[in-house]
This record gives sequence, structure tokens and C-alpha cells, in this order.
Amino acid sequence: MYIGQAESVYVIGDFNDWDPTAHPMKHHVDGAWRVNIPIPHGHHHYMFLVDGKAILDPRSHGIARNERNEKVSLLAVS
Repeated sequence: MYIGQAESVYVIGDFNDWDPTAHPMKHHVDGAWRVNIPIPHGHHHYMFLVDGKAILDPRSHGIARNERNEKVSLLAVS
């Protein structure tokens, strides 16, 4: 994921109980933010926290709604 001048980026989702500190992403020399997370089969909801602000993944498999009817990114793992 490429995000301009962000100070911090985290992945939050149903796979980490939406914990805002569980999966910090690392900023690489090429400008991308990355993290490897083992995720079980199924459909998962997630978002990115960029400097504390939740954003959708523009490269997600789709958009879904969480239990509060908020838009979240969708990931299908097979």
C-alpha cells in the first residue's frame, strides 16, 4: 500500500479483533507500507489506520458493512 507522508499505518480487522496496535505496517524504501499476517480461509473485514484515521483499502476484493453499518474493506482468503 502506498500512502504519501504517513507517520504510521496499521491493519485492523476481524482477524485481530480490530486491535489498533496488533499489526503495525513497516514503511519500505520503495514507499510502500507492508506487513505479513497469517489469515484463515474465509471472508474478512478490515481497514487501515493511517495516522489514527481509518481508511478503506482501494485494492480490496470489495466493500462490506460491519455491525455498525460502516463501510469496511473485504478480503476473501481461499
